[in-house]
Amino acid sequence: MRNSHLGGISLILLVFWLVCTAQMRQSGDPIVLTHPASWPKPQYEFSKNPLTRQGIELGRRLFYDPILSRDSTISCASCHLSFTAFAHVDHTLSHGIENRIGTRNALVLSNLAWSTYFMWDGAVQHLDFQALAPIAHPLEMDFSIEKVVQRLNETKRYPMRFFQAFGDSTATGAAVLKALAQFELTLVSANAKYDRVKAGLDAFSDQEQNGYRLFQQNCASCHAEPLFTHGSFEQNGLPIDTGLNDYGRVRISQNPADTLKFKVPTLRNIEFSYPYMHDGRFRKLRDVINYYAETNALKQKIELTPNEKIDLLAFLFTLTDRDFLFNPTFGFPMD
Repeated sequence: MRNSHLGGISLILLVFWLVCTAQMRQSGDPIVLTHPASWPKPQYEFSKNPLTRQGIELGRRLFYDPILSRDSTISCASCHLSFTAFAHVDHTLSHGIENRIGTRNALVLSNLAWSTYFMWDGAVQHLDFQALAPIAHPLEMDFSIEKVVQRLNETKRYPMRFFQAFGDSTATGAAVLKALAQFELTLVSANAKYDRVKAGLDAFSDQEQNGYRLFQQNCASCHAEPLFTHGSFEQNGLPIDTGLNDYGRVRISQNPADTLKFKVPTLRNIEFSYPYMHDGRFRKLRDVINYYAETNALKQKIELTPNEKIDLLAFLFTLTDRDFLFNPTFGFPMD
């Protein structure tokens, strides 16, 4: 989910491919994505890629399989670890094959059915195509979808799984991408303490309640409930990293007003998804809070006392969903 390189594939070709594969045959046992009734309607068009148990399982196996990278050493999960909210915590920027260093921190993967833009600069606008970017990026998997398909069709383990999911034992690029999307769509985080409080099943402590008040006052305009992101792009006032020269959304939109704008990340499971910001410059959550409270980074200055900073942290920790983080159906396939 990190970089905007699409390996030379034109957006026109991508749209054409989407239209042509929209009615691709589905097979398997239907699955309905569940989420709280109070949440908004998902943005993803499930009619064009219906969830099935077999499609999700195929996507899960592809997600964890380094076969998607040129030298078969890097998988999607290499930068998106299930127990860290499907982000990485062991390095600031994404790592690729041959220990190549990427240009951005890995975004978390959760509640993607509600997203309309993907990656920090919104270079991809459909989940079905998102995986093309890291597969093709020379600093990440450095491969092509055509070669991925060729490699999958040469295996003994995948043809039957493609048949079970899509009614055809021959892997195609569209089937690979749709299977990955199906698995990623199931990564719904909706059972944190915050959610239980909203459902009337739990209660905030006094400290958490005050932190919630501070959050609503200072943070909610960008990190909108219940997804804790409004899904668009903002400037956060960070000075540009001269080593990366990353100017954000403007690279895609070509609109000068988008200079240094980046996608607002979700705060769900923020306790586990460090390091923070598009370049991973903050390792501690308190450093992020201090940055916003002690600088004029935003149009409206955030003023917090030391105790209020602690209360805000206490609330942010209520967004941790351990059922999501440690869900065995999201983890590495053991068989």
